[in-house]
Amino acid sequence: MDHDARAALFDSTAEHYDEDTFHARVADELVAPLPPEPDLVLDVATGTGFAAYAALRLKPSRVLAVDLSPAMVAQATAKAAELDPSGVITWQVGPAVPMPSPDGSADVVLCASSLHFLGAVAFADWRRVLRPGGRLAFSVVSGARFRPSGAFADFVPRDITFPTDDAEAAALATSAGFVDVSARTFTYRGADRVRSTFVVHATAP
Repeated sequence: MDHDARAALFDSTAEHYDEDTFHARVADELVAPLPPEPDLVLDVATGTGFAAYAALRLKPSRVLAVDLSPAMVAQATAKAAELDPSGVITWQVGPAVPMPSPDGSADVVLCASSLHFLGAVAFADWRRVLRPGGRLAFSVVSGARFRPSGAFADFVPRDITFPTDDAEAAALATSAGFVDVSARTFTYRGADRVRSTFVVHATAP
């Protein structure tokens, strides 16, 4: 499935994406333990901007948020006047792998609720853009529960095995060369169902 087809598929979900409060909670969990006042934060596959906006709590100098879907980015930027009045976040439509950022330029890379559409190839790019000691925070679905269907199933990557426990989730980052890796299961009890994901934090060597 090419970029245009992928973008069109996510465009079709953008209008109601913010109704799923699970994504906001995952973004909060990713950002909470990160060190304050980074220079550059990259939000990979930002969607409607949950992680980018959560990153503002760190008081970064800059945030670059990228997503393939124009409609998702439009939903994100519509919230900027209220949530980012100073314009710290730069929004860009385009592929999130590779990120449009120079080697070793980022202090933090965030990827919330998107790795299952990016695949293992994303890890090499995250190592590329992070400076030594930079922090990575991502979430990843459980292989025991993730059952994509319909058009979405057509572009779940084949280069990644989704973890079934915390140790396997941590191993995704460790095997990609990251250090100081931690992983835990985050469970969210919404109004209609209980959902969980693995939340992983790691450091670029």
